[in-house]
Amino acid sequence: MLQRSGPVISAILLVALELVALPTAPPALAQASLNVGIAIGTPPPAPMPEPVPAARPGYVWAPGYWAWQEGRHVWRPGRWLAERPGYRWESDRWHHDHDGWRHDPGHWVRG
Repeated sequence: MLQRSGPVISAILLVALELVALPTAPPALAQASLNVGIAIGTPPPAPMPEPVPAARPGYVWAPGYWAWQEGRHVWRPGRWLAERPGYRWESDRWHHDHDGWRHDPGHWVRG
């Protein structure tokens, strides 16, 4: 019969607990991602007219925006996002700097 020492069992339990706790990590950790920005010379078109639907309990409306895809602007329609208590949604936006136009992806902000 194979016997395991106390430290080995403790390490296995610690790893298992971390894996179970990961889905309940704070939103800032759960949403960690790598964002590589590029600058383009083409400004986005004016936003498309889009009716804002009536409020929906437990959800936040994320307005549509222009995305840059395969060398052109492509409209991404608005969508409902599950509400995150203690956070507010900061919508996608474009800004101009010395290199050209840059897209700032929508994201959750504490507060």
